[in-house]
Amino acid sequence: MMYKDKDLIIRPIEKKDLPRLWELIYKEEHPEWKKWDAPYFPHKTKSYNAFLSEQEHWINSENYWTIEVEGNVQGTVSYYWEHQPSQWLEIGIVLHEADSWGKGVGTRALKLWINHLFNQLPLVRVGLTTWSGNQRMIRVAEKLGMQMEARIRKVRYYNGEYYDSIRMGLLREEWENQHGYS
Repeated sequence: MMYKDKDLIIRPIEKKDLPRLWELIYKEEHPEWKKWDAPYFPHKTKSYNAFLSEQEHWINSENYWTIEVEGNVQGTVSYYWEHQPSQWLEIGIVLHEADSWGKGVGTRALKLWINHLFNQLPLVRVGLTTWSGNQRMIRVAEKLGMQMEARIRKVRYYNGEYYDSIRMGLLREEWENQHGYS
């Protein structure tokens, strides 16, 4: 299964993607992308062999897919259950290289991902949590029709400064009305 928007594809992770994903995620001690993706949580490098020992969690995962542009893996989309019995799901995205930022790749990938999730799961709502220091992520969420649902003030501490945690959400009926999906 895969979803496509011109030169962009989201799809389950395959074994052939593992070297590239390791390079993007775990090779560097202080990667640029981590400054935007929850930088208040620690990031640790990992050897390629250690990463490969976890490959069963990556390959063909339902909740962790790759973003590919023109045949090049550039990032991942994901989801996790905040509370599965009530179908409360949160999504995420990471574009690991700065040269893919600000070009609409994240918006296009998340649009495909949200559509996939609403079509595959009995969801009423899709949520996204970020922090006030990541204005690009907030703009992407707004472009996709998400609404600010909560701002938890000054709970994220990074580089000597407090930031807000931002919770955004989108209801199935809003998605269907805005994007013509059902």
